Amino acid sequence: MIELRPMTPEQYEKYLEKAIKQYAEEKTASGNWKAEEALQKSTDEYQRLLPDGVQTEDNYLYSAYDGDLNTGIIWIAKKELAAYIYDVYIFEEYQGKGYGKAVMSEIETKAKELGINKMMLHVFGHNTRARKLYEKIGYQPTNINMEKKL
Repeated sequence: MIELRPMTPEQYEKYLEKAIKQYAEEKTASGNWKAEEALQKSTDEYQRLLPDGVQTEDNYLYSAYDGDLNTGIIWIAKKELAAYIYDVYIFEEYQGKGYGKAVMSEIETKAKELGINKMMLHVFGHNTRARKLYEKIGYQPTNINMEKKL
């Protein structure tokens, strides 16, 4: 059984370092940012969205646990009557073992406790694994951006 526990400041620092780098790589891979500017843009975005780290108002950062085993992280933000999932990451060694689906179920429970009745998220087009999971558990596309390289 998965339990979401509030992320500690120490866990947050480790998460932030990896998340900034990973987000920069994803934005570059998707063609949104140039590689030479991606790391700074990613850093700026995280500073804007989480100015007070784990204490940022209406933001909830959790570590996912299976017993004593830390399997991943989740970050959601409350926005009026909806919650936006900014990040879900199951650590690589635990991927493909059902933790993603379990974490998403726990996120919904937490959201209901916060009085939220709608969840939203963004997924990069090239992340087919995540897209399949989200569709499997009931998420529907609301906007689709497309491009063609010439």
